[in-house]
Amino acid sequence: MRLAHLAGVLDLGHRVFDVSAMPYTSWSLTSVAAHLDTQPDACRVAEIGGRVAGFVLGSMSYDEREDWGYVEWIAVDPAHQGKGLARKLLDTSCAALFAAGATRVITDVEQTNSASAGLMRRSGFTDSVTVTLFVRHAPAGAHGAEPHRHGGRPADPAKARLHAAARPPRRV
Repeated sequence: MRLAHLAGVLDLGHRVFDVSAMPYTSWSLTSVAAHLDTQPDACRVAEIGGRVAGFVLGSMSYDEREDWGYVEWIAVDPAHQGKGLARKLLDTSCAALFAAGATRVITDVEQTNSASAGLMRRSGFTDSVTVTLFVRHAPAGAHGAEPHRHGGRPADPAKARLHAAARPPRRV
């Protein structure tokens, strides 16, 4: 993955990820950059026709386990799904993590994402631990109890700057 891929990766992630399903995570330029900074060999992109068709972002260390690799993000544009891109990206990322010293690679899949769960099983991952996310909402009128806005992407100032910098200069 190269810096030139960032805008395409961010756009694809915004189109396909539902971060409301796992609210402890977020999709942003910062999350992509963190992976590129820590384990660039485990971050891969598939291009078709010069456009990002899919990507995977992996890194070494999971929580306190420095010997575990972690595949946190994987996405394929819906127009290119079913062609084996996700499997190739995943296998390449895992190979890079094992080469970097991972004794195992882990990932998590949202409970209703059967396509990703199937991909992981076909790729040699096994079900290990199931965690239930419990949520307690603030009482009405409590500080911070304002409803979360829906229907739009979270604002990412870094992404806006990236897109502005990537636009060709306007001719006058």
